[in-house]
Formats: sequence, structure tokens, C-alpha cells
Amino acid sequence: MAEKKKKPYEIGELDQYLFGQGNHYEIYEKLGAHLVQNGKQKGVYFAVWAPHAQAVSVVGEFNEWDTEANPMKREEPLGIYTCFIPGVKKDQMYKYCIETYSGEQIFKADPYANYAELRPGTASRVTDIENIKWTDTEWMTRRKTWNHKHEPMSVYEAHIGSWMRHPGREDEGFYTYREFARAITKYIKEMGYTHVELMGIAEHPFDGSWGYQVTGYYAPTSRYGSPEDFAWMINYLHRNKIGIILDWVPAHFPKDAHGLADFDGTPTYEYADPRLGEHPDWGTKVFDFGKNEVRNFLISNALFWVEKFHIDGLRVDAVASMLYLDYGRKDGEWVANKYGENKNLEAIEFFRHLNSVVLGRNPGALMIAEESTAWPQVTGDVEEGGLGFSLKWNMGWMHDFTEYMKLDPYFRKDNHHLMTFAMSYAYSENYILVLSHDEVVHLKCSMLNKMPGLGFDKYANLKAGYAFMMGHAGKKLLFMGQEFAQLREWSEERELDWFLLAEPEHQQMKMWVKDLLQLYKRHKAMYEMDQSWEGFEWINADDGYRSIYSFMRHSKGAKKNLLFVCNFTPMARDDYKVGVPRKKQYKLILNSDEEKYGGTGADRKKIYKAEKKECDGRPYSFAYKLPPYGVAVFEF
Repeated sequence: MAEKKKKPYEIGELDQYLFGQGNHYEIYEKLGAHLVQNGKQKGVYFAVWAPHAQAVSVVGEFNEWDTEANPMKREEPLGIYTCFIPGVKKDQMYKYCIETYSGEQIFKADPYANYAELRPGTASRVTDIENIKWTDTEWMTRRKTWNHKHEPMSVYEAHIGSWMRHPGREDEGFYTYREFARAITKYIKEMGYTHVELMGIAEHPFDGSWGYQVTGYYAPTSRYGSPEDFAWMINYLHRNKIGIILDWVPAHFPKDAHGLADFDGTPTYEYADPRLGEHPDWGTKVFDFGKNEVRNFLISNALFWVEKFHIDGLRVDAVASMLYLDYGRKDGEWVANKYGENKNLEAIEFFRHLNSVVLGRNPGALMIAEESTAWPQVTGDVEEGGLGFSLKWNMGWMHDFTEYMKLDPYFRKDNHHLMTFAMSYAYSENYILVLSHDEVVHLKCSMLNKMPGLGFDKYANLKAGYAFMMGHAGKKLLFMGQEFAQLREWSEERELDWFLLAEPEHQQMKMWVKDLLQLYKRHKAMYEMDQSWEGFEWINADDGYRSIYSFMRHSKGAKKNLLFVCNFTPMARDDYKVGVPRKKQYKLILNSDEEKYGGTGADRKKIYKAEKKECDGRPYSFAYKLPPYGVAVFEF
């Protein structure tokens, strides 16, 4: 059998052409640092794009950081610098010394490095991700035919460094990727989530940025281990049938001296005009989406995570800040497009290209937009003028929901519409309902402490809210800790308050969320028709006086359906009549008043028979004893 011919590792004419066009989707295989065999010599081939540099050299542990030891050769026409250095080993640290046109020497980490020195160090490390052993073939094969529109999707948003820590250690006590994989898998399987979404994986210098100010787009952070450890985690999750989504940040990058900012002494990755190239609110740089090489850097980076590391989806951060030229800017601080509008036409084209390529090449993968405005067709087809995302975070629902839930129950009757409005636009996009980390930081309180009242009322309110969220149309996302009613706001500096689970109220909340997640996965009516008006039907959306919501979820052909009744006041309704469409038996399958959830444990019938008595505009009805903040789910 003929030996498989190896691709040449050097940058060739075709590489230059494709990169210059913005279509070199595997450019990360050529740029960066790659262990290679050059004739009889083993070493590393270095390549970096620095178009306006006067000269570039490689400095590192292997040459005692000598700026003159290993000069690089400039390749035209794009200004890519290359060199082969024999004897360089895996894990050795390096940087690029760039001589600018002003004669200054600046030292930069490798934009395409796959591994970085542990912060506060800022060097890149040589590594080899070509020989990672993947053991998730079954998952990857099944992913090709998986369709999020018709499958359950409940996401656990987590931050590795603060989910759980080793107590009493002198360092931060971080779990490694491997330790986290084992612990989170056990927890997610117990609870019933389908996916975990990880914050802050791409390398970043400052813990307090939570990973949203990236300096190493192609490197899993070294805080928790090596790239091999990271791949081991993904393998482990996939073998346990858990999907993995990463936060991805193409909107902006920090000004750290070793990062992408003014990379070759000029604005290389960012717009040159500060009115386009800087975010005044965030103190960061904005990628220049007009440059082919910059778009290529980002698109191949998305493909890198999905194809090279088997990531199942990317949650794209701060999409609105990319779409609007005046986002976070005052008059005079931004530049209109050629039509005099505030739309960033280059960013729009970038998204269409990005989503077409990533999803076209990877069926079953997800591109998820965190987009906070009413921009049309975020999840619409590119061919029809959409941006082409798979899902969009429903920020409107989140805002209305949290505002309603904060209200004293006495005032909820006047704000009843806050909980119904989202259904009026629920099918305009493919939505995911989110209660993310953003809702439990910066003095916004934990989910529990947003709730009005004291003691029982707080927990009962939150249980009712979670049930309403689970029953509502759309996929689901909940940030870590909120499933057991974390009391404090989240902080990246400490682990979650797991000790709270010694208290019955927190155990009961965790049990309630677990049973909601199991209900969601078990019943097709909860997810099968999430993109169709036929999947959701109000029974009574207008019972504002009593602050009660009742609705149905339907499966295909309306064969197996669920009925939700949610009471958002502390008033018991001993004879609450529910209108129903058919004269059938209605089986109570979830009841918040059970003792295991902190309820009274009052005995309730399991089967309710509908009578021919009109109610809520329906021909049939039955009466149910609805407790304070009570939630009941019936199957029919």
C-alpha cells in the first residue's frame, strides 16, 4: 500500500492566493508553529502574517530569546514571514520579534499558536495537535444527521475555573480539563441537560474578563491543561452523549502588548480609523471585517474549533456590536456606511460567509447568535437575506421574564403581558431562551434573590418561573448554580456555593429543575415543533387578575400533548377551572406542591376527567386545586 503523501508544510503560492482572497479555510495548518521534518532534520516551521513589518525574527527558549539568531524570510505578495528552525521541541516557548517601520522592536505571541504559557506569562508554546487520538466516532457520525429544530436542547452554561475547585490548595485550585470532564459529565447526566456551554476557553490574559478578551484564538487556555487535555475532555463528553458549545468572540480583542493590537506596528487585525476600530465602552479593538486576511483568520478559527476539536457549536458573543457601526458610540464617534446608514456591511457579509461555510461543511453543528436587538432574520437563510445562524438568544424574552419575576405579586396583574409578549414573535427566529451569566453579575443578584418576598415565597416564585421557561417555546439555557438557587452573585474568583445543598430548600430546587429537564427530554411535545405555531397553544393568556397562565404544548399530529398551569401569586385557587379542547383524561405528571419540592404534600388526584362545561373558550373543562405559586403539568 502506497504511503499517504504528506502535504508540503511550507507556505506556497496557492496558500498565499487563497489567504489573500479570504478563503483559506485551513490556514491554521500553515501559519503558526508546526513540528516538521525538513530533510533529515526535525524542527519547527514558523509562519506569521505581518504585512507592514520591516523585519521579523523568532525568539524563544531554544535561542535564549536572541532577536538576531533566527531571522524570518518575507514571502510576497502578502507579507507572510517564514523560517524553519531545527531542533526546536514540543512545549518550548517562543514569540515573534517584530521590527516596525519606526525601528521599534515589539514582541508578539503567535496569533495561530495552539498553546500558550500559563498566565501571567505571555509567550506561545510549540505543540502538536495533529496526533490527538479521537474516540468519539459514534457521536460525530450521529451529529451529521442531528437537527436542532426537532431535538431537545437544554444547555448548562459553565465556567470551568469557578464551577468547582479543589479546596485548600495554594494555587487557584482549578480543576484540569480532565477532572472537569469527569465531574461535569456525572452532574449533567444526573440533571438531564443535553449540552454544556463553556465560557472562556480561548487563551486570555485576565481571569476577570471571563474569556471575552482573547489573545490566543487558536489555543485552549493553559489554565486547565494542555490541548491534549482539552481534546480528552471533548472525547469524554461525547462518549457520554453530551454536546459541547464554546463561547466565541469575533467582535473585539484587547490591547495587551503581546496580543493582536497593532500587531506589526500598524493596525493589522483592527480597523485603522479609531471610530471603527475601537470600542469606547470596552477599551478594546474591533476586527477589520473589510480585510480578507482578517475575515479568513476568524472563519478558519471557527472551523478549527468545530473540525479540529470536534466542538458541536459556537455561541457568537456580542453580535449586535458587530452589526451596528454606532453600537456604544456617541455622535461623531462613528462612521456611516456608503449608504449613510449605521449597518456594518462588511460584518454582515462576514456572518453570511462564516455561517454558510461552518454549517455547510459541518451538518449538525450549531452557530448561535447572542444578538440583543430586533435585527431581522438572524437565523434566516443567507439566500433569502438572513445571517444564517442556527439559533438566536432570546434577549427580549429574558428581559421581560426577569422584570416580571422581580415584581411583588400584587403588581403582576398590571404587567401580565410581560410573560405573554414573547409568544407573539416566538417563531420569527429560531430562539433559545437564556438565563445566562450576564443575569447574575454586576449587582443584578442571583436568580433567587431577584425574587420578591422572603423564605418560601422566593423559592416558590423561582420554581414557577423555571417551569414557565421550560414550557415556553424555544430551546433552553441556564447558567450554573441557578439550578440549585445559588444565593450570591456569580464570581469567577470562587467556586459555586455547593455547601448550600446541605439545606433542604436548595436540594428541593435542584430536584425541581432536574425533573423539569427530564420532563423536557421525555416528551416530544416540549421540543418537536419548537419552530411551528402548531407546537404551542394558549389556553388562557389573559387571566391577569389572578396572574395565572395556562397553555398546551403539542407533538406532531397532536397525539401526545402537555397542559401547563402556572400560578404566579401566593393565593391558593381551590377550584381553578381549566378549559380543555377534548373530553379526555388529563394525567397530572408534575406537581410543584409535592413534599420533595418543598410543597405541602397535599394529596391530589392523578387523573382528571374533563366535563362538557365551557371554560376559557373551550368546550370542556376540569377543576384543579391550584396552590400558592403552584405549577401543574398534565399529559393528555
